[in-house]
Amino acid sequence: MRDLAGRVIAGFTVDRRVLALSFARMADGVGNSFLIIVIPLYVASDLVSGATFGLGESMIIGVILSIFGFLNSSFQPLTGRFSDRVGKRKAFILVGLGGLTITNLAYVVAESYVSLLVIRGLQGISVAFIIPTSVALVNELSTTGARGGSMGVYNTFRLVGFGAGPVVAGAVVNAGPYAIGGLSIDGFDAAFYVAAITAALSSLLVTALITDPASTQANAGADLSIDVFDSSGTHLFDPIFTLGVASLFMATAIALFATIQPQVNARLDQGSGWFGLQFAAFIFAQVLLQTPIGRACDVYGRRPFVVGGMVLLIPTTLVQGLVWTPEAMFAARLFQGIAGAMVFAPALALAGDLAGEGESGSKLSVLTMAFGFGIAIGPLSSGALIGFGFPVPFAFGTLLAVLGAIMVYTQIEETLETTAPVPVVGND
Repeated sequence: MRDLAGRVIAGFTVDRRVLALSFARMADGVGNSFLIIVIPLYVASDLVSGATFGLGESMIIGVILSIFGFLNSSFQPLTGRFSDRVGKRKAFILVGLGGLTITNLAYVVAESYVSLLVIRGLQGISVAFIIPTSVALVNELSTTGARGGSMGVYNTFRLVGFGAGPVVAGAVVNAGPYAIGGLSIDGFDAAFYVAAITAALSSLLVTALITDPASTQANAGADLSIDVFDSSGTHLFDPIFTLGVASLFMATAIALFATIQPQVNARLDQGSGWFGLQFAAFIFAQVLLQTPIGRACDVYGRRPFVVGGMVLLIPTTLVQGLVWTPEAMFAARLFQGIAGAMVFAPALALAGDLAGEGESGSKLSVLTMAFGFGIAIGPLSSGALIGFGFPVPFAFGTLLAVLGAIMVYTQIEETLETTAPVPVVGND
């Protein structure tokens, strides 16, 4: 029996370990998102030097930020599958958090573009140990009737941390140097120390509060193959593969915004404060809507939300290339966040419904890997396409959103067997 000795949130029960893992991911999310803001500032400062390999500043920033996503996504299928094989999740999460703690501290002594690239790459590998095993653990601690809600809670807390980081990162850097114990610490080093502390705190939470469910070890070593085409012949593509492709397209579209801050600010005649708000608007919508949408997909089905979210992604991506005011860009990013919220938790819940016992790490890593690749491709795409005109990167993202919407509409079937409201359950 699954352990459902949980806490009741918004009318449904969440396993205590899901809540603990959510808090842990919130903590390390703060530190990781810190770096999204701090690294571009650090690269642009006079503290970093060395070979640029003929690349401009925007492309260097894009490469450093993107190497994280490429290595993270490349290693996720391996770590997800290996955790299925050995029937352990907690150990993998702790290895990843330990790696994050060490690499966050390493930035303090990094003074060249190459060293930043190496450190960010090692962070990507570290996070590859965390993401698929965390999502697999949430899946294994949830019943079918509460899976969407659990995924929503997990994503909400994770995104609270991810959204909080950029809000305060710039302030931490600008408020430096700091005098602590007779030592002077500049703003950049302070930011790197904060990132390291949050990763260490997350490790403590996982160590103290997380245990692997018995079913994970009992089903270790199951068939872990990933299909591209639908073996049943009902559709062309396997549904989990389809969700992975849609996640790739969606993540690419939402990540276009991250590395073109100078061009956005110039076009909209705004400062970095507005850009930070626009960046955070997407996260704000996610935080507000992940849990209610996750719960709703437990009642009304997964497919309507996934399809609806991909359709909404189309206009909300396109309009970002056409607006001329900070307020309009903020609204566009906010509604793009709504689109993302409609896809995230329901897609993970749908894939979790399809994953058999002992397969969660392998199956769900398809979605997390694809999303990570999209987060890496987006900044590189916008950096490469912005030279052809401001609307071009967003037109590219819109095309991907159209293709993703077509795929989920034609290749995905509903997995929830009942649309009856799921009652609150107690200890099982």
